[in-house]
Parts: sequence; C-alpha cells; structure tokens
Amino acid sequence: MPSVKIPRKSTDFDMTPFVDVAFLILTFFMLATKFKPPEPVDITTPSSVSADMLDEKDALLISMDKDNRVFFTITLQSTEDQGIYDEIIQKINKDKNLNLNNAEMANFRKTSFIGVPFSQLKALLNTPSDQQKDLKQPGIPMDTTGGELTYWIQASISAFAGRQIAYLIKGDDNAKFPTFENVIQALKRNDQLKYNLITSPEAVPAGTELYKQRQAALSGNKK
Repeated sequence: MPSVKIPRKSTDFDMTPFVDVAFLILTFFMLATKFKPPEPVDITTPSSVSADMLDEKDALLISMDKDNRVFFTITLQSTEDQGIYDEIIQKINKDKNLNLNNAEMANFRKTSFIGVPFSQLKALLNTPSDQQKDLKQPGIPMDTTGGELTYWIQASISAFAGRQIAYLIKGDDNAKFPTFENVIQALKRNDQLKYNLITSPEAVPAGTELYKQRQAALSGNKK
C-alpha cells in the first residue's frame, strides 16, 4: 500500500511587522513619559495612612529638609508652558532689583530647584544646570512673616495668571515645626489657605474605622 505524503508547511514567520510594532510602542513611551524632577535634598517624609494620589498638574512644591532648609520648585503640567518660568524670574528680577542678565534668566528654566537667598541667586543662575546639583544651597531665608519664600509664591501666582496651582509641602520627619509654620505664613500672605502635605503611605491599622471603611469599599467594588 503506497504511503501518503503529508505536505509540509513552513514554520518560518516574517518578524518584520512585530519589530515595527515594538519600535512604535517604544517610541510612544519615550515621548509620553514624564521624568520625575531631581529632588533638592534627601527628605524622609512622615508616614500617613490616609494618602491620596495627587493628580499631575501645575504645582508649586516647597521642600524642608532635616536641617530646616527650605527649597522652592515649580512643575508644569505641559511642556508648552515654559514661558511661565520666564515670567516668574522676570518679576523676581524686577521686584528685587537683582540685575540678572538674559542668559541668567534663561537658565532659570533649567534650574530644578531654588534654595538660595536673593543675594546669591545671580551666582546660582550663572552656574550651568548640570553642575547646580553639586552646589551646597543654604535654603531660602525664612522668618515669621514668610521670608523670601513669600515673593517666590507671589511671582508664581502672577505668572500662572489665574490658573489653578497645587501647593505641595514636603517636609522631613525631623524638620522643626517653626520652619513649617513660617512656610504656612508665606502661603497665607498670598491668600493661599489650601495645600497638600506629601507623606509616605502605610497600611491602615486593622480594626480602625478607616480600615472598615476601606474594606467595605473594596467589597462593594468586587460585586
């Protein structure tokens, strides 16, 4: 009895379409990813069991380290709003008569954070942005009236021209309360009474009312 020959099919696949898709996905993530700005200093934040994720938006971040140094940072929701940086530094330059030149003010766009008094701002902005992280910044001068931070907040509000700003305070667990109180005073002097505290999330203790509420919410979502 003659044997039946089963036709063989090629097991080779054309991988070209898969490579194209992979590069498209990679390109998308490269263009869409927002990189976290560098931190001015290492800050160990206190823990909190009631931590909500903050939406990405225009934000003013005030940081306090364990040595009670205060730093100021602006983050923008859109990269198309870079002109806001220019308006902030131009107002500071004019109001405080700092005599910053155009190159120094342009470097403010690349400056990740401010932690110097106005008297040292010109030297900071004269330093290339990639070398600023090596500088030992003493912190923004603070007092019971809000200190120089008051003017940075004022300039930011003016530059955002009515747009909503998220005010974020990130304090080290060892920062002293008077420093925090002075930061709040700077916000109050600009009529800003709402702000968010950045903390480290931790699990809710079992048996507490908040624990029961979250368990009930999880049960409801599973139905």
